[in-house]
Amino acid sequence: MWTKAASLLALVSTAIAQSKGFNYGSTNADGSCRGYNDFVRFFNEAKSLPGTSGFTAARLYTSIQCGTTADPIEAYRAAIDTDTSILVGLWASAGRDVYQNELSALIRGANELGTAFTDRIIGISVGSEDLYRSSPQGVANNAGVGATGAEIEGYIGWMRDWIKGTLLESKPIGHVDTWTAWVLPENRGVINTVNWLGHNSFPYFETTKPNAIEQAAENFWSAVGQTESVSGGKQVWVTETGWPHVGPVSGSAVASLDNAKRYWDEVGCSLFGTRNTFWYTLKDANTAQTDLSFAVTPLENNTPYFDLTC
Repeated sequence: MWTKAASLLALVSTAIAQSKGFNYGSTNADGSCRGYNDFVRFFNEAKSLPGTSGFTAARLYTSIQCGTTADPIEAYRAAIDTDTSILVGLWASAGRDVYQNELSALIRGANELGTAFTDRIIGISVGSEDLYRSSPQGVANNAGVGATGAEIEGYIGWMRDWIKGTLLESKPIGHVDTWTAWVLPENRGVINTVNWLGHNSFPYFETTKPNAIEQAAENFWSAVGQTESVSGGKQVWVTETGWPHVGPVSGSAVASLDNAKRYWDEVGCSLFGTRNTFWYTLKDANTAQTDLSFAVTPLENNTPYFDLTC
């Protein structure tokens, strides 16, 4: 049973401290850029989220400040000023030139902010769902431009060369993707290259099998098991999961406040404190998901849409 396996893995992983946070895009849902003041507010709200012990980590998708070519994202300084741990992200699906800008922004941030920043880095993610987008499934779903396993391997090697001898050198490097991408044989090289695997999983979208809220927890842990089956014993971090409270019916899955709360209770509460977990999401920020809301709180305030007590 996946639930039994999940419980065993949770017991093993509690031996070390686990990060608990949200995903943060570089823009708001209306496409406007997020700046220092936005990140400070969001990070502070996450730390004081009613009904919780506080979410003290943040996962980023990019190291470049929105509206610039290669300036460090202002979330870095906001993390220092709010004592927030950071899972650094570098976008890896826009070609070599943009990736080089990502590297430049990260290294500049480390040089300018020093250990106040780098001591808060729990890991560096090279890319997010690039392998999925470039896979046959991603192409069939019109998921957008991705990157191949060979490209991600090259980007990771490039990063290791650039950060050698810097404050970033010892940081664990990973990649974030879906289980359907991780299990593809052509991506084994990425698994061999990373220190940890990031797992994105949304049972709400899994319409090829029964996916009502009653099956959600089982489907989630089954997906985690698929990623762990090819991880070679490396840590699997949950980098995105959640359930929308607004949205269309997806297979048998219904978006509602009751279902979002049930998913939080059954999946979130089993993850928090047991493995590195980044929930999707505190505030809506995906401009492509205008008919969906995964947000735990509205943009305007810190009042949760549902009870977050575990």
